[in-house]
Amino acid sequence: MEMQAKKYDCAIIGGGLAGLCLAIQLAGNGISVVLFEKNQYPFHKVCGEYISMESFDFLSELGLPLEKLEVPLINKLGISSEKGFMLEHDLKMGGFGISRYSLDQNLFRIASEKGVAILQHCRVHDVQQHDPENFTIATSHGNFRSGIVCGSYGKYTPSFINLRNEAEKNTGSANYIGVKYHLKTNLSPDRIELHNFRDGYCGISKVDHDWHCLCYLTTSENLLKNGKDIKRMEENVLYRNPFLKSYFTNSQFVSSQPLVISNVHFSKKKTQAEGVFLLGDAAGSITPLCGNGMSMGMRASKLLANELIRFYRKEQSLKDAAMQYQSEWNKAFQNRIMAGSYLQNLFGKRNLTDITLKLLSKSPALTNKLVSLTHGNRF
Repeated sequence: MEMQAKKYDCAIIGGGLAGLCLAIQLAGNGISVVLFEKNQYPFHKVCGEYISMESFDFLSELGLPLEKLEVPLINKLGISSEKGFMLEHDLKMGGFGISRYSLDQNLFRIASEKGVAILQHCRVHDVQQHDPENFTIATSHGNFRSGIVCGSYGKYTPSFINLRNEAEKNTGSANYIGVKYHLKTNLSPDRIELHNFRDGYCGISKVDHDWHCLCYLTTSENLLKNGKDIKRMEENVLYRNPFLKSYFTNSQFVSSQPLVISNVHFSKKKTQAEGVFLLGDAAGSITPLCGNGMSMGMRASKLLANELIRFYRKEQSLKDAAMQYQSEWNKAFQNRIMAGSYLQNLFGKRNLTDITLKLLSKSPALTNKLVSLTHGNRF
């Protein structure tokens, strides 16, 4: 395979949210970046598409015209049990809705304008580290050289990344599927709802294009019990929640076929593996109840960009940058992930969820506290 003549300062594997945000920040500081993305922009992704306001200023600083995009601002929350009870709550920070189709396309445009070399329809086959600042990346578009490699490849760890620890390979952990639709319905644009059903929960909120995003997470066991038939599973499991049954039967679906991902696990992995910096879901798939994975992925990109910029300015060594990034990542996310995992145990259970929501409805202060545990401050 032909070797490209240019050596880049940084190569990023994966052009999702975290990868694009990192590329924009590095390129904006004069660092040469090549980014490899296996798909062609724009494209849809399985994602809840609700972003807490903690990320609004960050995205605006990157150059995303959120005001022009007229994204819906969301400040009301409803959480339902399978038995039909709905907890109502006002969100102090709130958030906004935007489809990944629009968001990633706009970030792709900004990154391109910043001079990032973006290779689409490009798969990375292998990464070889020759010394701490000298990598060769073998791809379907040829071989590339870079001083640093960052992995933002999502939930599925590629074969050339060896996480070594069996726990980090998700052995024995629960296996989930994620399913997403875009639809048109009468849910208020300032409202997000979370609907529980057996061994899962479903979020719905307004995004752009006059669409709503309906995205749910459930165990693969639920799908297997229904003959691997998603429609049958929805009718037999999700429809037991009366709110979900209403959305599925009374809404206009943009496409009859959903986007689906499988073999989803939630665990922290590492912030670096074999010399490759990791961020976003590559550093640990995050439960939806942690606040939202999108804001956490963007925050991680900022944490990593700060340390790499300091390295390129010769203000710290690469080893110190890696240690500092890990320390900042833990401070930003460890408690948040733990809170989300505990909360997840309260949801997706018919009786326990119903009792929990009824108790929370009588204690808005406690509900506020729980919501704050799963969200970060503005950055």
